Amino acid sequence: MQYSRCTDYELLCRLIGRRSTNALYRGSLRRLLEETEKPPLAREKLAVAWELMQRVIAEELYAGPVFDSPTAVRNFLQLFFAGRTHESFVVLFLDNANRLIVADEVFRGTLSQTSVYPREIVKQALRLNAAAVMLSHNHPSGLAEPSRADEYLTQTLKQALTLIDVRVLDHLVVGGQTTTSFAERGLL
Repeated sequence: MQYSRCTDYELLCRLIGRRSTNALYRGSLRRLLEETEKPPLAREKLAVAWELMQRVIAEELYAGPVFDSPTAVRNFLQLFFAGRTHESFVVLFLDNANRLIVADEVFRGTLSQTSVYPREIVKQALRLNAAAVMLSHNHPSGLAEPSRADEYLTQTLKQALTLIDVRVLDHLVVGGQTTTSFAERGLL
């Protein structure tokens, strides 16, 4: 069967069953991910499906340089941040060939902000022997427009990481299905 032709409702029925789908689905997959009052079995199946999708996309990032697949990076981050109602700061630590070592949620914040400490990112880059990083954070509001504080933080992190010879390749802001790249905007 070709699942791309199925509606969200039909796919959910196949994954968690019609009864759970009828109890949970209200026309929005995003809201479904955000809800915490799900039946345990349905919640577990959705969490497993979400984790598998992250791993499928991550395989592509581990296989070769991340710049060979900018779409995979965006898809991975959008999936990673999906349904989050708080800001998170994620760093993709890369090796010398720009392959993914690990994607690490280094900081978790509140609805509209997160505190990021350059020292902790530098320590993690040294621990992982990273040669480069890609920074990312989400805006739960759904707007992927970087703020002045985001720009300042990026420059601060870039300066700190330059001291240990770690390149900052990009900073991506994810707002729902939209992603803004600092590199593409010339902000790095």
